[in-house]
Amino acid sequence: MTDSVITIKDEHIIENVISKSRFIAHIKPVHNEDEAKAFIEAKKKEHREATHNCSAYTIGDTMLIQKAHDDGEPSGTAGVPMLEMLKKLDVHDVAVVVTRYFGGIKLGTGGLIRAYGGAVRDVIQDVGRVALRPAVPVRISMAYDLTGKFEYELQSTTFMLRDTAYTEQVTYHIDVLEEEYEAFIQFANQHTQGKYTLEADPVMRLPFDID
Repeated sequence: MTDSVITIKDEHIIENVISKSRFIAHIKPVHNEDEAKAFIEAKKKEHREATHNCSAYTIGDTMLIQKAHDDGEPSGTAGVPMLEMLKKLDVHDVAVVVTRYFGGIKLGTGGLIRAYGGAVRDVIQDVGRVALRPAVPVRISMAYDLTGKFEYELQSTTFMLRDTAYTEQVTYHIDVLEEEYEAFIQFANQHTQGKYTLEADPVMRLPFDID
C-alpha cells in the first residue's frame, strides 16, 4: 500500500464577508470525479440565486485529475486560485464550491484572487486536514478491572481510539498504523498481562489527524 495522502476530516462550510459580498465556502471529501461533479451541481442548485458558484477539485493520490471553474468571474480570478490553494495545502480527493452573493462593491482582480483563494484556505483550516495512512482496524476486548491502566497508557501512544463498547467486557475500537501493529501487540500484552481478545481487519487507509 502506498504512503499517506492528505485530505479533510469531513464536509464543512464557512462564510466570509468581504466588501459587503458574501463568500460561502463549502468543501467535501470525494472519491472520484463523478462525486465531485455531483457535489458542485448540488451546491449550484442550492444557491441558484447567487451571483457566482465557483468550484475546484482534485482527485487521486497524485492529483491526476484537477479542475477549476470561474462561473462567470473574470478568467483566472476564482477557480484557479481555489485550485492552487488545494494544491498548496496538499489536499487530495476533495471538491470545493465558493458561492458569492455580490454586495455591490467590485474587488478587482487581486481582490477576487485573494477572496476565493482565502475562502478555500479558511474552510480547510477550519475543518482540519487528515492523513489517510495504511492502518489496521482492531477490536480489543478485556475485563473491566484491566481497563484503567490500559486507557491511561493508551493516551500516550499514537494508536487512534475510535470508539468504546461496554458489555460483559469492554471493547476498544482502535486504528493502528500498519508499521506499528507489532508494537501494539506488545503494548496490549504489557498492559493487560495478555488477558484480552483481539480481532483485526485487513490493512486499509484510515484518517489520522495532522492539524
